Amino acid sequence: MANTTARIKKGGQHFEVLVDLDEAMKVRKDETGASLSSAVLTESIFHNLKSGEQASHNELEVAFGTSDTMEVAEKIIKTGEVVRTTESIKQEHNAKYKQVVDFLSKNAVSPEGRPYTPDRIMKALTEAHVNVKNKPVESQVQEILDQLGKILPIKIETKKVKLIIPALHTGKAYATVKEFMIQEDWKNNGDLEVIVQMPTALIFDFYDKINGATHGSVMSEEMK
Repeated sequence: MANTTARIKKGGQHFEVLVDLDEAMKVRKDETGASLSSAVLTESIFHNLKSGEQASHNELEVAFGTSDTMEVAEKIIKTGEVVRTTESIKQEHNAKYKQVVDFLSKNAVSPEGRPYTPDRIMKALTEAHVNVKNKPVESQVQEILDQLGKILPIKIETKKVKLIIPALHTGKAYATVKEFMIQEDWKNNGDLEVIVQMPTALIFDFYDKINGATHGSVMSEEMK
């Protein structure tokens, strides 16, 4: 466990509280099982933790609408900044790259169809200075391949699918298709026709999600 500062600036004043980094991030993300009492490590709210300058109850009431320490701390954690340690940033960075390596080692091959080892893929990611974003690998795989291709000839078999989503379900289904969408066409009746392209390995999982979002009413056609 690492202790760090959660902080926010309101009304020209700084407010800080000491927190457990891992637990505070769970609270910030509203993760199941997150414990605010475990995240907050001080019984007061401070203007400056290092100097020990505490914020008064009146100042908290004015800035947050409450002087309850835990309520204020929760607001600071969720709407302010939880200061990340160098080690936590490094761990998150390594975890994101491992996800990419795992995905590519299972789904990507050389132009001749030969698989690459995880070590070779990681080496290429480093050499190409690939920027892995904090979002699902599947939604950024083409961008990663474009960067990686400068160092390592690599490809992933993809499928292109045309979908017609009934107007009734476009709102919920759009979030599912937008990550892979390469073309969209809104019809006069409100239906949405889209063309998506994704790694072949993801197609069955995608069908499950889009069918769930449309209650099975989507029409699909694989394209060549």
